[in-house]
Amino acid sequence: MEKTAPVDPGLGSPSPELDVGERPADALPKDDPNQIARRQLLGRMSVALGAGGGLALAVPMVGFVIGPMWRKVPHEWRAVGKIDSFRLGETVLVKFEDSSPLEWAGVTAKTAAWLRRVGKDEFVAFCINCAHLGCPVRWLPDAELFMCPCHGGVYYADGTVAAGPPQHPLTRYRVRIQGDDVELRTDPIPLA
Repeated sequence: MEKTAPVDPGLGSPSPELDVGERPADALPKDDPNQIARRQLLGRMSVALGAGGGLALAVPMVGFVIGPMWRKVPHEWRAVGKIDSFRLGETVLVKFEDSSPLEWAGVTAKTAAWLRRVGKDEFVAFCINCAHLGCPVRWLPDAELFMCPCHGGVYYADGTVAAGPPQHPLTRYRVRIQGDDVELRTDPIPLA
């Protein structure tokens, strides 16, 4: 058999002499068991790394979703003012500390409610959060409506839905009178 010196196309000079039947070392046949073993190893490593990365992302997400179900939230009564400081028929914003503040909550532990005196010793309180996606609603005294600025939710004075995307009325807080104080029973902020 005759040996030929193939020409390297990049340089135009002959490359080292190879037998026509010989192949360079990096051009192993596809049925070489060593090449298949490397491919399988790399494939399995890729799958394992992908699964590990997916698990690393999934565990915190699942914890975020189901975590609140495991955490017991206390229901406490918070004083929001003296009875005489509220006028009959007037709706006012009252601020108080959330029932489930975490040590690092800071300012976010503060929340509010819309409180209206409807009788001598009778009050009604609405959650400040819209029943649609939780944006804070405003009270418009001239129109006697609660308005959500985020998506146009509108509620009547009794908290029922007047217009917009909300499917439920505003959440109500339980109210009681203790001595001269008006107190709200704090509950976790309702999720839409």
